[in-house]
Amino acid sequence: MKINIHRTGRAATVVALGSVLALTATACGDNGSGAAGDKGTEGSGKGEITFWDNNGGVRTDIWKQIIADFEKKYPDIKVKYVGIPAASAQSKYDTAIQGGGLPDVGGVGTAMLAEVAVQGALEPLDSRLKGSSLNGKLSQNLLDVSRSAGGGDALYQVPTSANNGTLWYRTDLFKAAGVDAPTTWSKFYDAADKLTDKGKNKFGFTIRGGEGAIAPALDAVYGQTGITSFWNGDKTTVNDPKNVAALEKYIALYKKDTPSADVNNDFTKMVAQWDSGTIGMLSHNLGSYQDHVKALGAEKFRGIPNPTQDDGTRVQVSNPVDGMSLFKSSKNKAAGWKFIEFALSAAENSKFNESAGQVPANTDAAKDAWIQKAEPTKLAAEALNGAGTKIVQLPYYLPDWNTISKSDNEPNFQKLLLGKMSAKQFLDTLADQLNKAQADWKANH
Repeated sequence: MKINIHRTGRAATVVALGSVLALTATACGDNGSGAAGDKGTEGSGKGEITFWDNNGGVRTDIWKQIIADFEKKYPDIKVKYVGIPAASAQSKYDTAIQGGGLPDVGGVGTAMLAEVAVQGALEPLDSRLKGSSLNGKLSQNLLDVSRSAGGGDALYQVPTSANNGTLWYRTDLFKAAGVDAPTTWSKFYDAADKLTDKGKNKFGFTIRGGEGAIAPALDAVYGQTGITSFWNGDKTTVNDPKNVAALEKYIALYKKDTPSADVNNDFTKMVAQWDSGTIGMLSHNLGSYQDHVKALGAEKFRGIPNPTQDDGTRVQVSNPVDGMSLFKSSKNKAAGWKFIEFALSAAENSKFNESAGQVPANTDAAKDAWIQKAEPTKLAAEALNGAGTKIVQLPYYLPDWNTISKSDNEPNFQKLLLGKMSAKQFLDTLADQLNKAQADWKANH
């Protein structure tokens, strides 16, 4: 048996599933929810609902705590938990969309949101949120990321948590050199220069040149120029002359103020190099906090949001947001929405994000004591929830975004660092691919 799984913006992918399809649907548990075409019902608001955790194993314990709290408050609703490893979540959803067995509620990150939404599997959540106790309690910036990732028209994901670009810097090295904290781009470049002493193997910065290099580079580019939109009409702003100049300045740090090994470094190598050496600054995210504590001790470093412009203007690219979605085929949407509301309440969202080490979507949860004690997370929350923060929405909704930003252009970024490609050539190539992908996507909407 062959199943066509349609993708907007590229040829349909034909997936041979054979008898595995029936086995997978059964294993996931079909509680009456069908495939994507099934419109489902509101249901009684009682009974059993199925929840798929899209980071099973890693987040299983905390979700089981939240479910226990929920069932205590709503004893007439039972939640069936199904943990799915992050690496297989997309394929699991695709299989169930075609063959049945979708959950009532599922964890859906922005990286897969468009893929699931375009197949008609998700319930729009705007009106439910508007009439909910959560209305006005969730970060508007994160809601904007969720909406954009789903294609921009409707809200298909309620955000639970986010990561954020973080500039980690060695307070001990900065103090010894008498250098200001790198809170602005001017101070960042000044520190990169002053902390570099190649003869002593000391460098001001480590740049990510290997896998995963594109997003942090774009963050640095848009952060410097202050351009606030990824699109100008249907053409990307990525190769705007201001962005070209900003990228030239950023990559000029390579080998001048950074180790030459950076050209091959993914985040694991980059973090290990920073933790074990005498490098002033590292651009990563909140996820490496514990690595730094273990290697350096909490007193030798700080983590702040990426630098602002000299006037304090903060522009940053969107980071992937994790969230919860209600499936259109659910036979008990009322109970499913109750579960989402409960999980996003201040107390539960705080508990979840303390466990995950991420920024809560609930702005009341972001004020809790554990965040105030974890300065990098506190500052990230303030940046993400700040009314003055401008977030450039990366086009997660494009089916080709992952291919373009990874396999197509990571090798080009290495050529750029090595001087085999100019910043203009790199951004023009990227822009051409993005403009074609956007035109393809628009033609199918």
